[in-house]
Amino acid sequence: METKKMAFAGSWYPASADQCEGSIQGFLKEKKAQTDDKDYRSFIGGIVPHAGWYYSGSIACRVIASLKSNEKIDTILLFGAHMHKQSEPFILAHGAVETPFGPIEVDSELVDKICAGISVRKRSALKFPDDNTLELQYPFIKYFFPNAKIVVCGVAPSFFATVIGAMAVTEAENLSRNIRIIGSTDMTHYGPDFGFTPVGTGQKAVEWVRNKNDRAAIAAMIKMDESNIIAQGLENKNMCCPGAAAATVAACKKLGAARVIELDYATSFEKSGSQSFVGYAGILYTLS
Repeated sequence: METKKMAFAGSWYPASADQCEGSIQGFLKEKKAQTDDKDYRSFIGGIVPHAGWYYSGSIACRVIASLKSNEKIDTILLFGAHMHKQSEPFILAHGAVETPFGPIEVDSELVDKICAGISVRKRSALKFPDDNTLELQYPFIKYFFPNAKIVVCGVAPSFFATVIGAMAVTEAENLSRNIRIIGSTDMTHYGPDFGFTPVGTGQKAVEWVRNKNDRAAIAAMIKMDESNIIAQGLENKNMCCPGAAAATVAACKKLGAARVIELDYATSFEKSGSQSFVGYAGILYTLS
């Protein structure tokens, strides 16, 4: 089977299964996943960050863990990729993606159905881009959903993002797939390293990112407002993958999402104290 090989293992996240499992168990002990809460509901999708596990792995891990179900999950829809508004959406056509826990097979039947209805460029596993927004989630997905297949799609920040998200769910339902949806985006990239310092540097910059710039993007995701999600990312630079977030929201709405929970928020400043830092949010969508 043609397999997309790991490119970030051993640097952005651990290279071995034992090391990955140790990190995951550590993340789950730091703060609980929503499934451990007495108010647990049926979560169908979430937004996760995609920095190295040291910085944002805990949030991503706990969001994905919260999507577990007593029911069999057939397929995970994963939206991500750093893309411009005019970029061409792409999808992994067939084969598998490699993880330290073993490969995740692509749901090629669902991919074919999605591509039959909309214009998304198919890419083979051997020509699929090395992309941290996607790969950083594969070990979590394999760990918490060991028998699920995957659909991996890069989504540009345009109106077409909502079409892709909704179409993917429609075709999954037509195939009677029980799915979960994950969108990958970091929040504001602030500081001299990113050429973005509208309020200077230091603690006042951290507070501005945390309480104003990222808060506006999180509010759009909580309101499930796809147009505003894309506008926030493009105009305020508070999401690096707003297309992925918009596609996820559209997909979750198509599945009947009725409630949103902000699971956690952090910045890399807490880890590094650098003048250049990034925000991370974990959002969950539920049916009730």
